[in-house]
Amino acid sequence: MTALSILDLIMIGEEKSLVHSLDEALQFARRAEAAGYSRYWVAEHHNMPGIGSAATTIIMSHLATGTSSIRIGSGGIMLPNHAPLIVAEQFATLETLYPGRIDLGVGRAPGSDRETVLAIRGQHPAPREFSDDVTAVMNYLEDNRRQPARGIPGIHDTPVWILGSGLYGAKLAAELGLPFAFASHFAPRYLMQAITAYREHFRPSPQLAAPYVMVGVCVFAAESRQEAEYVASSHRQWVANLHAGRPGLLPKPVEGYMEQLSASQRIGLDQELACSVTGTRDIVRRWLQDFAEGTSADELMIDSRIYDPEARCRSYEIAAEAFL
Repeated sequence: MTALSILDLIMIGEEKSLVHSLDEALQFARRAEAAGYSRYWVAEHHNMPGIGSAATTIIMSHLATGTSSIRIGSGGIMLPNHAPLIVAEQFATLETLYPGRIDLGVGRAPGSDRETVLAIRGQHPAPREFSDDVTAVMNYLEDNRRQPARGIPGIHDTPVWILGSGLYGAKLAAELGLPFAFASHFAPRYLMQAITAYREHFRPSPQLAAPYVMVGVCVFAAESRQEAEYVASSHRQWVANLHAGRPGLLPKPVEGYMEQLSASQRIGLDQELACSVTGTRDIVRRWLQDFAEGTSADELMIDSRIYDPEARCRSYEIAAEAFL
């Protein structure tokens, strides 16, 4: 059976603050746990207006403390921004505090613009190979003494996931025998090529005996199609504003948003949000079932940036009720 999980960028809405976003995320994680979601992923972004997920591991601890069974993961830690030893120490600590509930998703994108990257890494960062960083983190977590320094002593059972939006991540995940998550919720172009390459080249590892694919989707569900379109407008506005060079807070929803756009704007949104469904329970059920069958995904990760916290919770609950 295909599992469901959630990606949260800790969006900060108009007329709200980070305090609101963190409080809402905890309420949301509790509702997701009750609804049967397997995992709750927290992103890493820096210097992006409207996104509050800069301190990823701190937010993960906040959510894990307030829940009891749902797994909490990083979706993901951008390894070029961090020393592998520090990442391993933080996740070993999380795994110790919340045993059996922590996942480490890693990516190689900077998660921000060049100036912010320099501010994070320093003015003259030494270039590092992403695959080497992944291996180093795994070595530290396994406490196998293959690194010159030692992380927190002991073997830490923290699954490592490779996140990607192209073929590089797919092939690396296959080579290392790790689960692979594809970012089709915003970059769907190479979805089928990537998961095919991953499955074809997968090598079993101590962590994973067979390929495991998670793919990103956007779901905007409500009791009526009109209401679903309304709540989806916040996500769509934010994406359109970002493309226009106007990143900002998550906008309030508006009626008839898509009808207000030019043809080129609608095409751009449709391309980025191709792996999305908006509608009632029955529409969402059919779409999710078809998408899961078409990709043979082991897990679907939902990213839906909905302004109203109750409408957001209900959208995810409807998706779980319909699909699970």
